[in-house]
Amino acid sequence: MSCIPTSRPWHLSALSRLLALILITQAAAISWAQNSAQAESKAQTGRPARYAAGYSDEIRAMIEKYAKSIDDADTALASQVWLDSPDVSFIHPQGHEHGFEQIKEDIYKRLMGDVFSERNLTVHDVSVHVLGDTAWAEFYWDFTAKIRKDGSPVTTHGRETQIYRTTKEGWRLVHVHYSGLPVTPAPRNPGF
Repeated sequence: MSCIPTSRPWHLSALSRLLALILITQAAAISWAQNSAQAESKAQTGRPARYAAGYSDEIRAMIEKYAKSIDDADTALASQVWLDSPDVSFIHPQGHEHGFEQIKEDIYKRLMGDVFSERNLTVHDVSVHVLGDTAWAEFYWDFTAKIRKDGSPVTTHGRETQIYRTTKEGWRLVHVHYSGLPVTPAPRNPGF
């Protein structure tokens, strides 16, 4: 006579079927949500949604192109980086530009072109995060230049956040926020 039961109690068999049904339902819901997000993204941008970390290389290439556009005060190159939209923005210590036309005029032509005769923006410690059709990058930079008026040198250091969105043309920059590095020690009271 064997002590091994030949059949499961009815409640364990029903529980197993219920758990399997729940897992299948969850897998179907996740698959549907991913397919729906992919379809919506493709309808809006002509490109599938971006979830893979491999796309960070594309953003890094855009950051290099952005730095080159600053170095050369080149609005044509900038137009390959920025989304041509009145909704893009650029926040910096001296102001806040709205729209690509204002960014071209105030940042590229007036500041980079008129104020400086030479420019060199070096980007380092880049961190890129991609989530769907949006990406953001954080990095530090060093900027050396010469004032056009008298040739005096300028050197500044800072940090920057950039936000990108994918379009039918590829990734495009939609927002920049930069600032210089902190010049005072951190406060002892973190609730400042």
